[in-house]
Amino acid sequence: MPVQQIKFYQTGSFAAGNRLLDPEQRSVQSAADRANSISSGHRACQGCGEALGARYALDAAMRATNGQLVAVNATGCLEVFSTPFPETSWRIPWIHSLFGNAPAVATGVAAAMRVKGRTDIRVVGQGGDGGTVDIGFACLSGMFERDDDVLYICYDNEAYMNTGVQRSGATPPAARTATTPAVGAEPGNPFGQGKSAPLIAMAHEIGYVATATVAGLRDLEYKVRRAMEFRGARYLHVLVPCPLGWGSASCDTIKIARLAEQTGLFPVFEAERGEVVSVSKIRRQAPVEEYLKLQSRYAHLFRSPDGASTIARLQARADRNIARFGLLDDEPASQGGEAAR
Repeated sequence: MPVQQIKFYQTGSFAAGNRLLDPEQRSVQSAADRANSISSGHRACQGCGEALGARYALDAAMRATNGQLVAVNATGCLEVFSTPFPETSWRIPWIHSLFGNAPAVATGVAAAMRVKGRTDIRVVGQGGDGGTVDIGFACLSGMFERDDDVLYICYDNEAYMNTGVQRSGATPPAARTATTPAVGAEPGNPFGQGKSAPLIAMAHEIGYVATATVAGLRDLEYKVRRAMEFRGARYLHVLVPCPLGWGSASCDTIKIARLAEQTGLFPVFEAERGEVVSVSKIRRQAPVEEYLKLQSRYAHLFRSPDGASTIARLQARADRNIARFGLLDDEPASQGGEAAR
């Protein structure tokens, strides 16, 4: 990846690693002058990946734009826990839109700035997977098709968490939700449903598309900075584990996000004009069981005699991602993957 890899040699010590780095090598989050775009006082659940993802991404965007930024936020967890009336945790210009029209509202803000001649002010639209992959999908596709000057960020926690953990178009196969219970011949979310928003964004051949997780802070900050170097439509898809909806321990959010990448279930890459230009290589491929066992939404797979076959299908899905994107050092991207792009 183009992001600089930092090696820390004092593992097991109590030294803060960033003290050993030159200021220009430090992450935005380690800087005393970071924007703190979303501050303390919000009501996110303990261990909420979305709260982390939003802070990381928008602080990086504020740094990249010298503070000239407007954020448009779809209805959802991020909006609800950060703005309990009449209070707000946001310290940047921030607009709340409806569940499904954040891309359209962000487009309007960008158009207004253009008319005013304020090309220095940049616009970020953001929402969860429900407001992005499902309800707001038409507006998002329209934004891509028009190539509007907006960076849209999807914080993907793989279900409608704010309204009771219902299945979304980003819910992975076999996952239990309130609307895909662990019952029947194919318990959990059926295979073959859902969609890959990053691949669909790439099919629009917009300037920049990337995926990231909250486990890769430097990678996420780099991709926000890189996205701000482009004009026109851009898309960033960030995996943000949800302890409540996934049934995981609050302290395991980063671990689970890292395992999603290391298993191959969530490929991390960046693309320009519809072509993958770099991927985050997997240093040690982890079996999908390591990822699944940390989440009670997959607990039925380990209780049922048929669970092993479903786990094998999930492993095959991860292996296909690894082959498609060339995620192992000795595996070039497959022709099928290039065709899919």
